[in-house]
Amino acid sequence: MVMGEGSGKKKVEEGVIVGGLLVAQCILAGYVVFVHHVLSLGANPLALIVIGGVASSLFFLPFAIALERKKWPSKISRTLMVQFVLIALGGTTVFQELMLLGIKKTTPAIASAMPNLSPGLIFIVAACFRLEKFDKACKYTRAKIMGTLVCLVGAMAMSFLQSPVSSSSPQLRTNSEPATADGTYYDWILGCSYLFMGVVVLSLYNVLQAATLVSFPAPLTMCSITSMMGAVFTAILQFILEGKIDIGSPKIDLKIISGIVLMGGGLVGGCVVFQTWCIGKRGPLLVSIFGPVQTVCSALLSALLFGQILSIGSLAGMVLMFCGLYVVLWAKSNEGHLEEERGDVEKALLS
Repeated sequence: MVMGEGSGKKKVEEGVIVGGLLVAQCILAGYVVFVHHVLSLGANPLALIVIGGVASSLFFLPFAIALERKKWPSKISRTLMVQFVLIALGGTTVFQELMLLGIKKTTPAIASAMPNLSPGLIFIVAACFRLEKFDKACKYTRAKIMGTLVCLVGAMAMSFLQSPVSSSSPQLRTNSEPATADGTYYDWILGCSYLFMGVVVLSLYNVLQAATLVSFPAPLTMCSITSMMGAVFTAILQFILEGKIDIGSPKIDLKIISGIVLMGGGLVGGCVVFQTWCIGKRGPLLVSIFGPVQTVCSALLSALLFGQILSIGSLAGMVLMFCGLYVVLWAKSNEGHLEEERGDVEKALLS
């Protein structure tokens, strides 16, 4: 009877994880499209990060106090504080700034597709820190290397084979056609470079986040703290760079700001917390499986709302990226029997 209850509970948990990750990717896709529109109105990316970070922290702090207070350590160590600072800087300030700059110069579909590189990059980072088995003679290691290379080729094809003019909305296309194509193409490549650098930061951030959850198993609390810290760091950065903290455009009215607070703070914050919990339960690679869902949703919404169409070459690059992604995940899933020989940190990072 006990075994049956345990099995049933595990199935329910698996269903919650799978269903929740699907919903989370759809919500994140909608937010990416919304942010692309807000940035096109002249919003300052740093200001969006500050608003979203503060809203997310304030929204989830009461839940963290109610649900995770017993898990808090009696004393915060220096190591844990350093981890919080790095997570806040990497996951909030640097990652979001790079992604927002990339979204502004490309499209929501491209911005949603690029993070699918993260499993391969996580493998590289983990292997460098000897948290991932690296054996040239092992077929699964070779498969992960090959999958990572295919992902990178797909990302390059997706970036270089897309026409920036054809992917823009009809209004922007009309305004940009008289200009030279070189400047537009340069901005496109620059945007893709921002997205790629953001994914590198995301991979480092995910590895650090998973390691932190081992010693601090309170995802709501961690996200609340790091979101507020990241918002503060971002506000300081904006003040240093611009001499003021400003939204960036008079077109950003109270209605749009409310949307940023509700979507960026509440819905997206909830998705981040849920994904953090899933990382603690199953590891970042499982969470990465659902990345293509966000890409598809973003592409559909962009096409329906703004008329942004991906080229055949860019779609082919996405297919290559997804193929490489699942090769990496297939290789990792077949190494599951090795997890028992490793410590808890490795399980949380790479399971």
